[in-house]
Amino acid sequence: MKNFLILYYSRTGNTEKMAKAVEEGVKMVDGVEVDLMYHVALEDLVEYDAIVVGVPTYHHDMTVGIKKLFEDVAVKNINLKDKVGGAFGSYGWSGEAPKLILEIMKNRFEMSIIEAPLHIRYVPDSAGLDKCREFGKRIAEITSEKE
Repeated sequence: MKNFLILYYSRTGNTEKMAKAVEEGVKMVDGVEVDLMYHVALEDLVEYDAIVVGVPTYHHDMTVGIKKLFEDVAVKNINLKDKVGGAFGSYGWSGEAPKLILEIMKNRFEMSIIEAPLHIRYVPDSAGLDKCREFGKRIAEITSEKE
């Protein structure tokens, strides 16, 4: 059984809607357990085979809480090497936060990231939520195939 974490932050509810749809996609794959969380203890991250972060873009950056989480993981030398990583998020005008997350996952923590991040502008519509489900399903399939 593979353990899958969807960690997200959402101020307006848009990224939360995306996170719930990604969770639905993950649940379509057998042999994968998924946790959808707003907060996670740093030490618990090592228990997951895949970590997907949902974060909106504010002022051309990721949110402070998510940035601090990654800084704390680095300071405590928590090993995330070779875990599957992915990112998604909503945005209004720029949308770079999920890409920044992937860069950190890949370059700092040596995670096996899924390219490219999923972006949805403003409120996810039904087509956008379908993309989120497919995104979750694809990452879960990749995770379940990984030894």
